[in-house]
Amino acid sequence: MPEPIEEYAARVAAATDAGGRLPLDPDGVVGWDVFPFEVEGLRLKPAPTLVDGPEPPREGENPADCRCARPAGPEDPAGFVTVWQDEDWVLRAAPPSGAPVVLSLGTQAHLDVPDLSDAMAARFGLLHVALVAAVEALPSVGRCHHFRLGDGGAHAHWWFIARPARMPRLRGSFMVDWDDFLPPVPLAVRDENAAFVVEHLTARAGGTAVRS
Repeated sequence: MPEPIEEYAARVAAATDAGGRLPLDPDGVVGWDVFPFEVEGLRLKPAPTLVDGPEPPREGENPADCRCARPAGPEDPAGFVTVWQDEDWVLRAAPPSGAPVVLSLGTQAHLDVPDLSDAMAARFGLLHVALVAAVEALPSVGRCHHFRLGDGGAHAHWWFIARPARMPRLRGSFMVDWDDFLPPVPLAVRDENAAFVVEHLTARAGGTAVRS
């Protein structure tokens, strides 16, 4: 039988010190050469604890409150711009940040990942591969990091973050953090990079470029 969350939480609590904090393993992630922080003086926040009741609702649990119910584009309050779409999928460029470009691929309809049909899942596979290839074709990019979290919003969406080339400290999972710390790219650079990706994506997977 799979382990219940209560047993998992008890094991975490048993590993904490008197202040409720977990120890930092010097041979763990803090020892990686890509770890972005100085280790001296660094400490973890108190360990997570189990709370009663269900998890807090995500944005879009009520479809009427989801961002998909509001128009995207230049007037999108979150600053995302639609750059490509087809019948079922939409690609948006995030506001300028430290990465050369950050893109979000989501469904047109209000669906979460378990709700996707087999046909949509198959189409997503093609789009996913085509997007990674397109982002990695950018001259400033060494790798495309791609992932789904799903804790903030109930509408299915995946992230594609362009990791700059030839900057070894940005390699690995901490690129997500560096994206916040690095100076934002100019808007024109974000737009040119997004247009390049869309051109390559459309050539391989179809769909329509959207001019905002």
